[in-house]
Amino acid sequence: MTSEQLLRINEVSELTSLAKSTINLWVSLGKFPKPITLSPTIKVWKASQLNDWIESQSESEQLTTKEV
Repeated sequence: MTSEQLLRINEVSELTSLAKSTINLWVSLGKFPKPITLSPTIKVWKASQLNDWIESQSESEQLTTKEV
């Protein structure tokens, strides 16, 4: 079993430079990875999922730039 770093919303916000409200909105719109709910008040994201999402955004940006 591998250990996976879990990040709370403040850390996710810092990592992505997105506001917490934007993260929550994008999760509801399906534009951002869904968190894992540990309790009614604690939600976390896997660092690997966020890194994959960031990488995919970079790839999307490169494709968009090439099309212009």
